[in-house]
Amino acid sequence: MKPAFKIIVPSLLLFSLLGCKSRKPMDKIYQSEFYSLSKNKVTQGAYEAVAQSPTAISSNYESPVNHEISPAVSFKFSINGKDNEMASGKNHLINVISDKGYFESPVIRFGQQYTDPDSPDKGIFLQPDTKFTVRLDLKNVLEEFKETGYYTTFDGTKIYKTDFKGVFIAGNTSPLIWDFDNLGNHRELELHDNDGDGIYTITLEMNKPQQKKTTASSWHLSKDISAFPQYKSGIPMMDALYNLALEEAINAIEPDSTFRTGKEWAGVWTRDISYSIILSMATLQPKVAEHSLLKKVKNNRITQDTGSGGSWPVSSDRMIWAVAAWEVYKTTGDTQWLAKAYEVIKNSVEDDLKNIYDPETGLVRGESSFLDWRDQTYPKWMEPADIYSSENLGTNAVHYQVNKVLSQMAVLMKDQQAAEKYTAIAEQIKKGINTWLWMPEKGYYGQYLYGRQFPVLSPRSEALGEALTVLFDIADPERQKSVVAHTPVTNFGIPCIYPQIPNIPPYHNDAVWPFVQSYWSLAIAKTGNAEALLQSMSAIYRPAALFLTNKENFVSSNGDFAGTQINSSNMLWSLSGSLSMIYKVIFGIDIRENSLVFKPFVPEILQADRTLNNFKYRNAVLDISLSGFGNQIRSITMDGKELPSATIPADLSGVHQVRIILANNPLEKGSVALTKDYFSVAAPVLKNQDQLISWEKVEGASAYMIIHNGKEIAKTAELNYHVVQNGEYQVMATDAAGTRSFASEPVLIFPAQKINNIDLSLVTDKSDLPYQGYSGKGFIEISKTKNKQVSIVVNVPESGTYAVDFRYSNGNGPTNTDNKCAIRTLSIDGTFAGTFVFPQRGKDEWSNWGFSNTLQLRLTKGSHELSLSFEDWNENMNGEINQAMLDQLRVIRIG
Repeated sequence: MKPAFKIIVPSLLLFSLLGCKSRKPMDKIYQSEFYSLSKNKVTQGAYEAVAQSPTAISSNYESPVNHEISPAVSFKFSINGKDNEMASGKNHLINVISDKGYFESPVIRFGQQYTDPDSPDKGIFLQPDTKFTVRLDLKNVLEEFKETGYYTTFDGTKIYKTDFKGVFIAGNTSPLIWDFDNLGNHRELELHDNDGDGIYTITLEMNKPQQKKTTASSWHLSKDISAFPQYKSGIPMMDALYNLALEEAINAIEPDSTFRTGKEWAGVWTRDISYSIILSMATLQPKVAEHSLLKKVKNNRITQDTGSGGSWPVSSDRMIWAVAAWEVYKTTGDTQWLAKAYEVIKNSVEDDLKNIYDPETGLVRGESSFLDWRDQTYPKWMEPADIYSSENLGTNAVHYQVNKVLSQMAVLMKDQQAAEKYTAIAEQIKKGINTWLWMPEKGYYGQYLYGRQFPVLSPRSEALGEALTVLFDIADPERQKSVVAHTPVTNFGIPCIYPQIPNIPPYHNDAVWPFVQSYWSLAIAKTGNAEALLQSMSAIYRPAALFLTNKENFVSSNGDFAGTQINSSNMLWSLSGSLSMIYKVIFGIDIRENSLVFKPFVPEILQADRTLNNFKYRNAVLDISLSGFGNQIRSITMDGKELPSATIPADLSGVHQVRIILANNPLEKGSVALTKDYFSVAAPVLKNQDQLISWEKVEGASAYMIIHNGKEIAKTAELNYHVVQNGEYQVMATDAAGTRSFASEPVLIFPAQKINNIDLSLVTDKSDLPYQGYSGKGFIEISKTKNKQVSIVVNVPESGTYAVDFRYSNGNGPTNTDNKCAIRTLSIDGTFAGTFVFPQRGKDEWSNWGFSNTLQLRLTKGSHELSLSFEDWNENMNGEINQAMLDQLRVIRIG
């Protein structure tokens, strides 16, 4: 895939002083055609934020969404809150134009697209306080419920009458949302049939004045921040934003001395606090960090408190907790904390070794770290079981660092055998990342391996993962520079993924997250790329200044906070990232196991006389001054004496004066992969009939790549392909620029004699629960009390490689959250063979059946005993409910 419009530029500065003779900082720090940052001002078009002092900022920013709202309302209907009316990107479109404050839609049949024939005239907008009544004809669905007991959706999915919870509306204009994962929780968007005629209606209040998206017009420091490090630089905007972040850090502490994730996000979240602690909270508030981390421990294991399909092990990035715990230890030197953290991390890693490690690739399975909203970063067809099977860049970077940290802890705990074990595991993951995810033609890593029997690599970039490969030394020095120089960066910052996914609203997709931008900045500084650093730091300071708060995210294409699906002010990891720019970049504070080392990085345009006073390190308090520019130290003293190797020993105590003078050395100019926002085309939806695979034309596609068993075998402009070999098939659409879609959902084409479906109700006592949709004579229930072990005898007709999975249901929770993913261990003839997961498929949707993850097994000819059992390491995050219904075991000869 070639990202469109990508250019490598040697400089993003209007006025760059790199290589210039002048030694005085200029007023303009960064400028592009979209915004500029100067010493005391951020300007974006007509909007301006001004640092009036180090403790006050004013801003006239107003979200453009308030100005002109189009009357063209795009929407679709949803049974049970899921995206199941029409194919992705196929929506209804109505122009809501009325001068009387009321508009009524025609009656729209479920599953039949309605589009107004004309576009609204230029200058026509959605009127304030318009009441929009939508009318839906659901009689075709209700009739199928009555006749067959289920309704079959456009893609063949059966929705059983017993699972019907209601019909909702999703859309693009507030109060509508496109969030199908949470739509079922928005009862205000549910349609109702009040007279029983099969016509469901809802009246929406559109363009309400109170729905305006606004931020404050001024900020003045209102809290006592004197307990924290005090920073001054003579660059008013940087000073003020530092103080704003400190004030918001105080706001982010709950009464129980734990971190609050954000103004709109109450409580402690594992990944949020962990990434924040690594950035700066271990330094600022180590005791609050400890309390927060301990709140995410249960049964001496780290809690995965969110994720698709019922949390862990579908999501497995809880382990970033370990890196945060290590950061706290390095900062405090608290050996009691070390011992406690070591035990928790070791227990958690040992569970992971059984449940998520892939011996074939050396990688770990699980959802993208922090990108845990399925449709935002994964193809629509991928269910939680598929996400569990994926092997993601950022998540693997986390697990590499966790094992590295655990090995270092083991040395301190005098457990040499464990140290060697976890070092080896870390190296295995590192090798896997560089073998399977590196894309030499692009110069950065791919997003993840995904699929079913034969995974393929998604060539999208993933910003957080790219940054972590640099920071954790997964990439070698040459690749580190390549990652920083070639990973796509758009006009307002580095997007979470690139290119963007079509028909998905901004949140992780088409969005920049300041905390990710901060990790990217740290990675840039490590490689010495001054050009990229100025662009990246400006991408952090612009939104904070204009919005006067550290927002959770903003839209990549326009830089606005109001266009994303969810957003919060006073976001913990965003403010932590802003502070880290001062501590870890400008002053280059690198806290190690037994020391603190200074490695400042100051682009010439940011040179100033700086001070950072009251910086606490273990039993010492440091008052630090920094002058000059560059990344080489001319001289460094502590209390007037030379400080060898720019290193503060861990046993230092008391108050000390550190003075750093930089060498004013020219910095590497580097380059930035400045790229316009770009969306790939949508993935095709395949149909298979008599070995002819077909699909509808994808808008914007110029050709289609045919994939057989994970390898490209053909390219066609046609809308079908005749299959000549057995196997697994997928299709990717590609546009004229060569940018590819996600691969389609795999289609299996095997003769019946290659597939063995075993009715599990014939293996052990079948359940008498009243669920429907099973394929044989019944189904069985597995739980912590029922069928804790199920033995199945399988007769293998010939030796070979077999794909094994289960058809199951799990109605214990929704697809996007909760913690009741069922987990079981597979043994073959008494030998451990892998793990099966049975994620949640919908709250109380027990007749919603699908397949588990797949295990590929090498089986010899003859009879084999497959044992599915609940083991100690299969305990999920709920701890009590670990339950699923199993319909059949499917065994397919694939090689």
